[in-house]
Amino acid sequence: MDLTVLTYVVCLLVGIGLTVWVARTLSRNGLVFLADVLGGNEKLADAVNHLSVVGLYPVNPGFVALYPRVGDPVDTTGGVFEALSKQLGVVLLVLGAMHLANVWVLSGIRRRGVLERDQVPPVPPRGWTATGGTAPAPGA
Repeated sequence: MDLTVLTYVVCLLVGIGLTVWVARTLSRNGLVFLADVLGGNEKLADAVNHLSVVGLYPVNPGFVALYPRVGDPVDTTGGVFEALSKQLGVVLLVLGAMHLANVWVLSGIRRRGVLERDQVPPVPPRGWTATGGTAPAPGA
């Protein structure tokens, strides 16, 4: 087998393995964050969590399958490791950037939800307070 083809195969297998590992880890540990972002709605948080994982599975292996372009033919074992490190490094950086973008968007949603919840008074008002300069002077 040609070493360039071997590099592509190993990159694809490792990329798919990393995708499954990252998806499971984010699914398991991100549910609490999603529930907080979505105002405590556990059912909705679970659905969004599942949809995120399902969305990650085709995107990352698709990128891994499209990206591996080795410039020069790989003809040594050292070349295999060099090409793999470059390819997988880019794949991991793209995966990390996607994750950071998701967290940034979800944090914005959470921040907006917290601000909206803070606008509502903790107890309903009981009456009106007089305003203006009609209050009596202190000690009068």
